[in-house]
Order: sequence, then structure tokens, then C-alpha cells
Amino acid sequence: MLEEYKSFLSTLTRLSRKEEEALWKQYEEEGLLEARQSIIEHYQPLVFREAMKYGLQEAVTLDLIQEGTVGLMESVERFQPSLGVAFSLYALHRVRGRMVDFLRKNGEEVLLEDGEEEKVFLSEAIPDTAFESADKSVLHVAVSHAVSRLPLREQDVIRRVYLNEQTAAETADAMDVSTAYVYRLEKRGIRRLRGMLSKLIHDRK
Repeated sequence: MLEEYKSFLSTLTRLSRKEEEALWKQYEEEGLLEARQSIIEHYQPLVFREAMKYGLQEAVTLDLIQEGTVGLMESVERFQPSLGVAFSLYALHRVRGRMVDFLRKNGEEVLLEDGEEEKVFLSEAIPDTAFESADKSVLHVAVSHAVSRLPLREQDVIRRVYLNEQTAAETADAMDVSTAYVYRLEKRGIRRLRGMLSKLIHDRK
């Protein structure tokens, strides 16, 4: 199964910037599902690279790829090209989050790829990164404080979209406003947060 997936990846060609922009336009403005599917397919290598970092047996790796693909699909649904953020960076956060959640929820024993009958818990297979090994409590407090300083409506949108994982449409319904207004609030909130957190990020480099 994994070899078949790798064969599929080998058939993909990297999208040019113009090609990708055209696909996003077709999906956003025309609702063309073929464009959505094409974006998902062409970003499968991102999912594969992330899943392979864990070095687990094939069955578990395939589960990670499946979880990562769900995260990729969610990213396509939520992404806003107008914000000027690279989709690969935006999607990686959700793809990685899906995989990590799966590993933490499935603390069952697996075999290593070399076939040794060694007990390995999935939760222990999560690799440390520079970000994960940082002082998370400080970062959490800083982000929470920054969000609390936003205007109330911007706070509401940021918490609903990024903490509660609501869609823009769901947030608009809950706040009794238009989806376009939710996007404007989200954009303003993110801009303010970037400004407030920029000093913290600079100091931690």
C-alpha cells in the first residue's frame, strides 16, 4: 500500500505559482470541486514527508497519511489566499496536528520497521522539535494575553476559528453577522496579534 502511494506521488508535478493561483480562484469564486481536488493531490507530498518523519511501521504510517490528508482537506476549506500566507505553511500546522493527535490517542504497541519485536508506544514516537521543546507555558500565556487585548469581536472570531475550529460560516451564524464581516475581523485580529507577538518571537530567536 505504501509503495502504491509513493508511486502515485511520483506522478505529481509541482504547481507553478500561477497554476496554483488559478486553482484557488476556480475553487473560491466558482466552487469548482476539481480545482479543490487538484490542490489536495498536489500537496500530498507534504503529508508524506511529515508522516515519514516518525519512522513507524507501514500500517501506522498509512494511518498517519490518512490523518494528515484529512488535515490537508480541512486546510483547503479554511485557507484564505488573500491573507498572503503560503498555503504550505498554513497546511503543515493542521497536518502535523492531526498526526500528533492520532499518535497521542492511540497509545498501542507497534513494531519497528526493522521487524524487531520491540514495544514502542505511539505517544513516544512524537519527535521533539525546537518549537515543542521551548517553554510552552510562556508562549501560551503570551498568546492568551495578546488575544485578550483584541477588541471583543475580534477576540470572539479568533477564539471560535482557531480554538474551537469553527468555519467562517459557523462563526458568522453564531455571531449573527455576514461571513465577509467574519473574514474582515479575522484579518484585523491576526494583524494585531502579529504586531503584539513580534517582539516575543524576535526575543526567542
